[in-house]
Amino acid sequence: VLIRPSSKVIVKFLQCMQQNGYIGEFEIVDDHRSQKIVIELNGRLNKCGVISPRFDVQVHEIEKWVVNLLPSRQFGQIILSTTFGIMTHEEARRKKTGGKVLGFFY
Repeated sequence: VLIRPSSKVIVKFLQCMQQNGYIGEFEIVDDHRSQKIVIELNGRLNKCGVISPRFDVQVHEIEKWVVNLLPSRQFGQIILSTTFGIMTHEEARRKKTGGKVLGFFY
């Protein structure tokens, strides 16, 4: 799959997806304009979405977002932009930090 244009946020989002095994390898192609990203899918990804506007979420509100966005507790991730960087909702909960909701995938 080809995504364009490329940005740091998209790359971090894809790295989170890759760490959780939802996509395979991805490659950034530099074409002297806006970069493109080529992603290798592995068939595990059902839905991927972005939340706009980027709502503020505190640690104790993360559970509410999980219930609203994800089909069940067992699978799926919500991506947050925190002061510690872009991470999944589980990492944010472990670090006891909130942030802004970027998107989700399952």
